[in-house]
Amino acid sequence: MIGVIPARWSSTRFPGKPLASILGKPMLQHVYERARGSRLLDDILIATDDDRIRQAAEGFGSKVLMTSRQHVSGTDRVSEAITNTEASHIVNIQGDEPLLRSDSIDELVGEMISEGDVGMATLACRIEDESDLDDPSCVKVVLDRRGNALYFSRARIPYLTGSGPFDFYKHIGIYGYRREVLETIVSSPRSALEAAERLEQLRALEQGIRIRVVKVSGWGPSVDTPGDVERVEAILRQG
Repeated sequence: MIGVIPARWSSTRFPGKPLASILGKPMLQHVYERARGSRLLDDILIATDDDRIRQAAEGFGSKVLMTSRQHVSGTDRVSEAITNTEASHIVNIQGDEPLLRSDSIDELVGEMISEGDVGMATLACRIEDESDLDDPSCVKVVLDRRGNALYFSRARIPYLTGSGPFDFYKHIGIYGYRREVLETIVSSPRSALEAAERLEQLRALEQGIRIRVVKVSGWGPSVDTPGDVERVEAILRQG
């Protein structure tokens, strides 16, 4: 079982985001150190296409693999990174989750190990702040009765026509794959929905791959823009 943290320098909203300083440490280091707390990951490496990220990652002790600059998604980068490994299960750990919880990684991995029909899994938490519902950086997910994803969107889904209460869920960008499922995804063309929403997991859904969603609680904000750094720092200061 291997965890891979894909990290690229280029970002429309936040160039150099992986090395953004959070309480004096690169954001990527926060992610790496928290991922190391997982009991079920045998190894962790950072996959990047930028030498600045490589140098920083090696400086805080991570294994690093240089990958192509041509990848359009983190999934594609992760796939290249595990080419020369024998891992049967891979966890794609997003590099913009400095409040990552290692126990949630283990919940995801545990679901895949205990449920033999689960080829891909991800995380979600209940949306508590109503302002997130119309924030396109907060990706929403709706589920079927078995806990599999029906759809992911940057829009508010579902659209409520009634007045009754409804629990909305925020998608957390941590993915687990069986190796053969990952290979199927990356060998498939970029899908229309993936391009429209800029959500890589939609390629899997369009290929008919079921994505099990593991619900977790107490998940902090990710970093999408420079303004999010202050929010994360405030939470870290509180301990």
